[in-house]
Amino acid sequence: MRSLGYYIKNPLKALGAIVVRCNFFFPDDELYLKLLFRLYMGKRLNLKRPQTYSEKLQWLKLHDRKPEYTQMVDKITAKEYVASIIGRDYIIPTLGIWKSFDEIDFSTLPDQFVLKTNNGGGGGGIAICKNKATFNKKNAEKKLMRSMKSNLYRTLREWPYKNIKSKILAEQFMQDDSGQLRDYKFFCFSGVVRAVLVATNRFTSHNFNYYDPLFNPLPIESRDGKCSSAIINRPEKWDEMISIAEKLSKEIPFIRVDLYYVNNHVYFGELTFFDSSGYDDLSSEHWNMVFGDWIQLPDCN
Repeated sequence: MRSLGYYIKNPLKALGAIVVRCNFFFPDDELYLKLLFRLYMGKRLNLKRPQTYSEKLQWLKLHDRKPEYTQMVDKITAKEYVASIIGRDYIIPTLGIWKSFDEIDFSTLPDQFVLKTNNGGGGGGIAICKNKATFNKKNAEKKLMRSMKSNLYRTLREWPYKNIKSKILAEQFMQDDSGQLRDYKFFCFSGVVRAVLVATNRFTSHNFNYYDPLFNPLPIESRDGKCSSAIINRPEKWDEMISIAEKLSKEIPFIRVDLYYVNNHVYFGELTFFDSSGYDDLSSEHWNMVFGDWIQLPDCN
C-alpha cells in the first residue's frame, strides 16, 4: 500500500487510487483503462496502434482472453496446470485449502508455513508464519480476508481473475541458505525469455535487479523496488530455469513466469499476465519501447 506522502507528491496517482475504489461506476472496460492509464502514466492510452510495453499490456487485457488463463493465475489450479507441463517436482507442497480463515485448523499445520489467497496479486494476500507460537492470527486474518474480497478484474480489468472463487491455501515455508526467498521473475515473450527480474529482501528494503538471459545486469529501475548493490550470483541451474520459463510461456504473447531457487532446487511460484498491471514504464521510454517491441500482439479479429 502506497504512503500518504507518495500520493501528495503524485496527485494524479492519488486520483487514480480513488477511481480504482470507485470502479463500479465504470462498466466499460476500455474507457476505464484509458482513464487509469492517463492518471497512472500521465499520457493517453493508444489502443488502436499500441507500441510501448505498458500500452500493449492494456490492449491484451481487452483482447486476449483465453479461458485457460483463469486456471493459470489461480494459485491453486495453477499448480496442476504447471505440473502437467514440467512435472510435480517443481511444485511447492500445499498443506491445506479453505474457503475462509475460520475454517483453518492450525493444529494440523507445521511450526512454519505460508498462507496465501488464490486470487491475490503482489504481496497483499500473503501471511508468513515463521513461528506458530508467536504468529499473529488476527493480522493474518485481516490481510487475507481483505485480499479474498478484492478482484483484480474489477479494479484493474485483469480479465483472468474475473471468475476466480477466492480461497486460502497453506504452503510449505521456503527459504534458502541466506535466510530469504529470492524471486526470479522471467519476462517471456511468445515463449522466449528476454529479461529477468530478481526480487530480494521483499519484506524489508524490497530490491529489484534486472538481468538479460545470460545474467548480465540491465540498466532498468522498477517503480516498485530499488536496485540492490549486493552481488547476486547466477544460480547453478540457471539454464534449467530458463527452459522451464520458456515451456510455460509457449505461444503466449507475454507472461511473467516466477520461479524460486532454494538450495539448488527450482520451484514454481506463479504466472502473471500483466506485470505491475501495465503501469510500469521500466524507468525510461527506451525500455518501455524495447519491451513493447518484444510483444507480438495476436490477431483477435
